[in-house]
Amino acid sequence: MSKNSSLISKDGVSYLIPFILVTFCFALWGFANDITNPMVKAFSKIFRMSVTDGTLVQVAFYGGYFCMAFPAAIFIRKYSYKAGVLMGLGLYAAGALLFFPSKSIGLYGCFLISYFIMTCGLSFLETSCNPYILTMGPEETATRRLNMAQCFNPCGSIIGMFVAMNFIQAKLNPMSSADRALLGDAEFEAMKNADLNILISPYLIIGMVIVVMFLIIFFAKMPKNGDQSHDIHFMSTLKRIFSLKYYREGVIAQFFYVGAQIMCWTFIIQYGTRVFMAEGMDEQSAEVLSQRFNIYAMLFFICSRFIATYLMKWLKPAKLLAIFGVLAMIFTIGVILFQNRWGVYCLVCVSGCMSLMFPTIYGIALDGLGDDAKFGAAGLIMAILGGSVLPPLQAMIIDQGTVFETFPATNASFVLPFVCFLIVTIYGYRMHQKRHL
Repeated sequence: MSKNSSLISKDGVSYLIPFILVTFCFALWGFANDITNPMVKAFSKIFRMSVTDGTLVQVAFYGGYFCMAFPAAIFIRKYSYKAGVLMGLGLYAAGALLFFPSKSIGLYGCFLISYFIMTCGLSFLETSCNPYILTMGPEETATRRLNMAQCFNPCGSIIGMFVAMNFIQAKLNPMSSADRALLGDAEFEAMKNADLNILISPYLIIGMVIVVMFLIIFFAKMPKNGDQSHDIHFMSTLKRIFSLKYYREGVIAQFFYVGAQIMCWTFIIQYGTRVFMAEGMDEQSAEVLSQRFNIYAMLFFICSRFIATYLMKWLKPAKLLAIFGVLAMIFTIGVILFQNRWGVYCLVCVSGCMSLMFPTIYGIALDGLGDDAKFGAAGLIMAILGGSVLPPLQAMIIDQGTVFETFPATNASFVLPFVCFLIVTIYGYRMHQKRHL
């Protein structure tokens, strides 16, 4: 059997259709992730709130991921991967469609509840889809198979960013936050309702798309790989998987990787704005150009993930992880030291280096766990919490303005992603050595 045919088939059974359906789910949660990031600023303006209040969107978002990971694992263990995918799609659709009654009520808290429900669904999806993909073929190609499926996650992210920019941000009332604060109650309510009508439309559409996807998977014949055991021994399973050093270190590496990813993609705006304003641009033009470079970074991320997946035909995943980790550190040093456009270019290149990290760490950490992979997946999904813990630390450095008297704090703040990439590189190197020993 050739390497290509063995990627999504095993013992003469082809998993092509189930693989395509589950892989489409990767794009769906990528869409949700990246349509939501700009909503922090949008909600702040619409409800005349502080930026701090606006960031509660992210708290609700990561809260759903964190709170639901292990309950999702217990549900999947009791029933099946297919049941986990369906539950995830159901909660995702419910949260998105709840934007309509939230708009009718007009309270910010209702939107936060909708986000929380939606991301509980995303937690179910990630906890079930990632290990499910690992089972759809030979064990020796599992990590490459997961990387292939994960290639479609940033495709969804690009669509989410495009929709947010062109169908929400571009259509909201352009009045500034300062001018909105001067409006009377009646004028403010009219503007808020008009803006909320614009904001909820993409969420209602994606909610209906998710309902269709739910029905397709519900009626599709899906494999029962890894669904043989339905006994739940929560504490003993946790003790067993966390006793494995390669899994335990994988959770740590994933925590720091996700933190690095969110830091690099969040603060490219601040980094680029400082560079472009130093060239003579006004602030708004500098922000727009920085966002364009953010899209370039995502496109490079997508292309690099396909390349990395192809390279895994010849290079072991752990070795490739270590190589990409070293390259990420080199480019991050450029981000820190350059104070011109070269620093922005280096930051775009960092995205290319990050492309294989999440699925590769995931695949290595779950290797050989068997049915325990359902709980192992939950621990790795909870590690996404790094994306909410580490960025505020970088923001605190950026707020200093300058460090060491004249050095830009924005540049210096990328020491944190550098440390994260160092931890990921060490994990990749240690796992490569372990498998060769």
